[in-house]
Amino acid sequence: MTRASLDKQPHEVASMFDDVAAKYDLTNDVLSLGQARLWRKEVARAVNARPAQKILDLAAGTATSSMPFAATGAYIVPCDFSLGMLREGKKRHPWLPLTAGDATKLPFRDDVFDSVTISFGLRNVHDTDGALRELYRVTKPGGQVVICEFSQPTWEPFRTVYTEYLMRALPPVARSVSSNPDAYVYLAESIRAWPDQPALAGLLQKAGWSKVAWRNLTGGVVALHRGVKAGRA
Repeated sequence: MTRASLDKQPHEVASMFDDVAAKYDLTNDVLSLGQARLWRKEVARAVNARPAQKILDLAAGTATSSMPFAATGAYIVPCDFSLGMLREGKKRHPWLPLTAGDATKLPFRDDVFDSVTISFGLRNVHDTDGALRELYRVTKPGGQVVICEFSQPTWEPFRTVYTEYLMRALPPVARSVSSNPDAYVYLAESIRAWPDQPALAGLLQKAGWSKVAWRNLTGGVVALHRGVKAGRA
């Protein structure tokens, strides 16, 4: 599965995120009507990081999503392909080991992390299958993946309203708070084109993950998928 249908190459997506880095977290809070913070809390609860564990936070952006893991005493590695995001994150959190990396060619050895997680970034990777395989590769046997991503609302009337919000209301709102509102038109389109909950679960299983399950947040606007890397016999 690729993002080719949205007509953006990986370097173009990276450049887009570079442009919105400074106001990215603020814009997310506004566009999600404050729900983004609640979704981050659910991710942290699902990962359940503990002291001395190694956690990879992929598509970490400015590392806002990494802070709950750092607070537990875990060793957290925020990783992103946008240098602009990483620079902004380094200004805010200079002690964190922010790392540049392509989700399909991660700069880590096999079997390194106890948990790997990615929030609202998987749909921006040009090769979803490749990214899921890479996350599997760098996870220790017995470790887990937690994916938080926009999905499909389960109640059909709400799904219709939500789709209208994405394509009509989101761009004007983004224009008032973002340094690059056109980027949010792309993001709205990428959300509409993204697989639903069962389809993403199928991609996880195809990549090798076992015990795959998901939980809907905010009526399915967002879904939290989990999987486990089988331990060695």
